[in-house]
Amino acid sequence: MSLARKAISTTKAPGVTGPYSTAVLVDKTVYISGQVGMDPCSGKLVPGEVVEETKQALTNIGCDFANVVTTTILPADINDLNAVNEVYKQYFKSNLPARAAGQVAALPLGSLVENEAIAVRGPSQ
Repeated sequence: MSLARKAISTTKAPGVTGPYSTAVLVDKTVYISGQVGMDPCSGKLVPGEVVEETKQALTNIGCDFANVVTTTILPADINDLNAVNEVYKQYFKSNLPARAAGQVAALPLGSLVENEAIAVRGPSQ
């Protein structure tokens, strides 16, 4: 049995900057590439600090957050994780995803945080 695989591109998220897809759909699972707090219209990071960048990065993920099963948070400073958690509480209210987090040395465009996710398509219970 073969599974359908489809690269996903959208204008609701920033364009990719390398040889990868914004997301890839395999069967009913969506693998979403890491998103930083870049405004898709301007191509620049949103002004502000880690809270604003996290909100934009989650917006760029662009899916129903009830369907997200796991996320990875990559802050440039692990001390920002509490602020990121406060933003996550606004987006993830039930069916909380599994999650990993780890500080990184540097992110694209000097971003303060990057978020990636895996979600399922369709209704979930």
